[in-house]
Amino acid sequence: LAGFPGLEQHYPWLSIPFSCIYAVVLSGNCLVLHVIRTEPSLHQPMFYFLAMLAVTDLCVGLSTVHTVLGVLWGLSREVSLDACIAQSYFIHGLSFVESSVLLAMAFDRYVAICNPLRYSSILTNDKVMKIGVAILCRSSLLIPPVIIRLKFLNYCRPHVLSHSFCLHQDLIRMACSDIRFNSVYALALVICTLLLDSVLILVSYIRILHSVLAIASREERLKSLQTCVSHLCAVLVFYIPVIGLTMVHRFGRHLSPVVHVLMGNVYIIVPPLMNPIIYSVKTQQIRGRIRRWFPKTSLSTRG
Repeated sequence: LAGFPGLEQHYPWLSIPFSCIYAVVLSGNCLVLHVIRTEPSLHQPMFYFLAMLAVTDLCVGLSTVHTVLGVLWGLSREVSLDACIAQSYFIHGLSFVESSVLLAMAFDRYVAICNPLRYSSILTNDKVMKIGVAILCRSSLLIPPVIIRLKFLNYCRPHVLSHSFCLHQDLIRMACSDIRFNSVYALALVICTLLLDSVLILVSYIRILHSVLAIASREERLKSLQTCVSHLCAVLVFYIPVIGLTMVHRFGRHLSPVVHVLMGNVYIIVPPLMNPIIYSVKTQQIRGRIRRWFPKTSLSTRG
């Protein structure tokens, strides 16, 4: 694992913010899950999908933290091929899970705003569970063909990955075998999943905006749009790093290694870090529950 080329002397200092970031990732997503589990008023489809998102972000952190911090702490920069392939599977598989969850959340917002009277009958607990199972099946069935193929490639080029974790794009660069299947399949997978999901999310928000503009009251329009702010922020936080990393890997071969490292870490760290913060700040129900955990005496003292 290359880690952070040119910054080796700063590893002890870099490990401090990375450790803090991962602590926030783990604690923040666990907090969101705990709030949803313990607050009966949050037992509804919107927050079930949010719980799926939090679990996905938690798994992303757990599947990458050990190699990143291992490099920064000087414990190990080597990883076996099998472990690298497994990490690549989890990283890319969880990305598709997160994209699918964001699409499901967009559908939830569409039904809540465009068909509010039928919301409870359309998104029942049984249907939410089926959507969750479909999301897991989608990722677990689509990802393995391209990941399993990595095991049978011949790696004759320098065995140095450009990040502190294993990505599919990095692994196929080390191979001397025919990688056309991996390249074509990976591109088709991105188009058929991430691109399709983003287009469907865009379409859902176009329909939402059309319905909101038809509401006569300005206050009601703002209230309806405010329920979508958190989800829109989560969509941007996820898709912008994905697009940036994809462009850098495919068209940025002559860019500085620092750019590749930066985009790779943004892709891994930013969504799991920001999602619990976004929903804790922007979602009134979660924010209200967290506020009730603070002692009333401290609040009265401030007043």
